[in-house]
Amino acid sequence: VICPVLWNLLEKGGEMRRTEQLQGLRLMKFEEIYERASKRELSQSEAAEILGMSERTFRRWRDRFDADGAEGLYDRRLGKVSGRRVPVDTMMEVLELFDTRYFDFTAKHFFDKLVSEHGFTRSYNWVRLTLQGHGRKTKAPRRGAHRRRRPRRALPGMMLHQDGSSHQWVPGQWWDLIVTMDDATSDIHSAFFIEEEGTMSTFRGLSEVISVNGLFCALYADRGSHYWHTSEAGGKVDRDNPTQVGRALAQLGIELIAAYSPEARGRSERMFGTLQKRLPQELRLAGISTMEEANRFLRDTFLPEHNQRFAITPEEPGSAFVPFAGNLDDILCIQEGRTVGNDNTVRYKGLVLQIPEDRHRHHYVKARVRVHQYPDGHLAVFHGPRCLAVYNADGTFKEKTEREAA
Repeated sequence: VICPVLWNLLEKGGEMRRTEQLQGLRLMKFEEIYERASKRELSQSEAAEILGMSERTFRRWRDRFDADGAEGLYDRRLGKVSGRRVPVDTMMEVLELFDTRYFDFTAKHFFDKLVSEHGFTRSYNWVRLTLQGHGRKTKAPRRGAHRRRRPRRALPGMMLHQDGSSHQWVPGQWWDLIVTMDDATSDIHSAFFIEEEGTMSTFRGLSEVISVNGLFCALYADRGSHYWHTSEAGGKVDRDNPTQVGRALAQLGIELIAAYSPEARGRSERMFGTLQKRLPQELRLAGISTMEEANRFLRDTFLPEHNQRFAITPEEPGSAFVPFAGNLDDILCIQEGRTVGNDNTVRYKGLVLQIPEDRHRHHYVKARVRVHQYPDGHLAVFHGPRCLAVYNADGTFKEKTEREAA
């Protein structure tokens, strides 16, 4: 026996929505239990328990059924348009904005723009479902096996991540983006574009962090050749043979930690995933095509907004950063030992660096000196802690600086 309401729905033809199907089945079940309760085969409490409702609700349904039959139990909201449905005009405006201006944005990035720049008040889930429903986005694939995330450090400055990402950040140009990020907060302390990741880019990132925040406790990085020496590709790092980066961090008292898999760097990998889905689109909107403009935009506009949006509150109050008052430039640089030749010169990477006259010593022939090469390209020769001369990148003397004069 089919209840009249369900039969009416079937007579209308077409596929019923799931809610309508459930409504009809629920009414069929109620009629059966109601009939048994009317014959005193079930008590009200037993009938209510079978139907999964309270006795009070069962009595209300019984009274409505006695008065109007199955029609009295039919949910009259079915088939009506929800009063909360977004107007069609609003939906078309959103789709037009996506198609004309934000076509390469992710759903979440697009939603953030709608809220911040267009006064949008609907939910992110509505935006996501609308884009998927109209073919602008596809559903994300199911995630793989569950992995337990490594707990964050409790304080900012306890551990920083540094890594580079090679990507086509602007059309037709592949740059490396070097990012130094705090593990405790996901706050990006330093980020800049460069032609190729290496020792100098690492020094630049470390300098930007330390000069503003101070010394931190540990740096977490991959096993790139500028961070570590390895006996074979993909093998264990040689901690007894540090690179220039390892030497500089040891001088600063910062521990260098090697990551042995992409999963180990999951926090920074996810951050780069976010940047690759947002930063190129922002550069396009700003009309940026050169590295200089991109670095300025990154520093002045994008990073403050990104940190405000994605940085989190650390587990504990306070900071693990420690102020640094030393000469950072002479630590975060390439340092190589040389022996002064008979002509009082030092040879370094094809250059001949002439040591000038010194009122404290006639010459430095056969003396062991140290050549510093700085991230901006200029050079200096040190004898112990004393700077003997500073040179341009081509090996010519550089005009005296305040440090040299002192």
